[in-house]
Amino acid sequence: MSMTITEKILAAHAGREKVEPGEIIKARLDLVMGNDITAPIAIDKFEKLGASGVFDRERVAIVPDHCTPNKDIKSAELVARCRRFARQHDLPYFFETGRAGIEHALIPDQGLVGPGDAVIGADSHTCTYGALGAFSTGVGSTDLGCAMAVGETWFKVPEQIKFVYYGSLPPYVSGKDLILYTIGKIGVDGALYSSMEFTGEAIEALDMAGRFTMCNMAIEAGAKNGIVPPDGKTMEYIKGRVRRGYTLYESDPDAVYSRVIEIDCSGLEPQVSFPHLPENARPVSEASQVAIQQAVIGSCTNGRIEDMRAAAAVLAGRRVHKDVRCIILPSTQQVVLQMIKEGLMEAFIEAGCVVSTPTCGPCLGGHMGVLAKGEKAISTTNRNFVGRMGHTESEVYLASPAIAAASAVLGRIGSPEELK
Repeated sequence: MSMTITEKILAAHAGREKVEPGEIIKARLDLVMGNDITAPIAIDKFEKLGASGVFDRERVAIVPDHCTPNKDIKSAELVARCRRFARQHDLPYFFETGRAGIEHALIPDQGLVGPGDAVIGADSHTCTYGALGAFSTGVGSTDLGCAMAVGETWFKVPEQIKFVYYGSLPPYVSGKDLILYTIGKIGVDGALYSSMEFTGEAIEALDMAGRFTMCNMAIEAGAKNGIVPPDGKTMEYIKGRVRRGYTLYESDPDAVYSRVIEIDCSGLEPQVSFPHLPENARPVSEASQVAIQQAVIGSCTNGRIEDMRAAAAVLAGRRVHKDVRCIILPSTQQVVLQMIKEGLMEAFIEAGCVVSTPTCGPCLGGHMGVLAKGEKAISTTNRNFVGRMGHTESEVYLASPAIAAASAVLGRIGSPEELK
């Protein structure tokens, strides 16, 4: 009966004692979520089903964040469609501009996900919530539309891969660096439809922000989900947030994994993923000749207050290079407020940065920092595909907030160590 944490969560939600990789199961859901791009399609599917209402108004969330505040008429119409649906079904978790944020930071911060939950979202980076010890994964809008009506969906139980990170983290090496290094090691299809379970002393040392970052980018290795076993840091994070019941699961000592991959973190350099795949990870020392025109710090991957602090610590008292645009994207209104209280906003503005309202914006080439032909950006976002942030002949380099901030000052990719 031995199972991993992911298998235990799926078994519990399927009403089964045990599940095994490859099995097709039907599981009840604790939360379903859509955004301004995916929810309108899901709403159309929901209405074609003839459903009279959502399965549970307390377990459906819609977060307009990709092109909001509305950047054009089309984006305004998409959000209006979501708004009408939320009002019609009296959904308490429709997060309009002003109380909204970037979905994968907002949802856990609002306490809508807890340990042991099963969650789907019509966005590939829904795997972020695995940092809380939940099973969470992205689905298509059709699956979301059906799930909003019935409160369950089907899954194929994924294979299980265990990652063990040991050793102390060197200066400026963060969760972002660990996941970039990992993807570089196994490739963008190295965990295809598998569960990536992150364990080891280096993971235990990470704060929740670092764990969210790692689980957020599990999809960039092709994974079905990423997950971190809950511990004291998890419990401290959910205290006062999660208002409904939750269940703590852990993998059995003799649980079966398709692979166990060990990574020594003690000698790692901060990482930079070169265009045009996240797997093109190299040590930052190998990127020092890359001049940049833009630095983006934020997004669902690295827009939390801890990320803002890391960037501000580098930028404070310095100036952004004259040839660089530095764009700060805090993930929620609460993060913005905390930035003001801690003086981070002042540090960013005095350094020559622009601070945006919470939005996905340039991550998907939407707005607030689209690249022109030939431009290069360093970004704390999660993807650097061709044309991801703008012109198909632009380039995106992925890195942590500290590396992005240092690069903004240097005018080229570099490390805070070079600024001392």
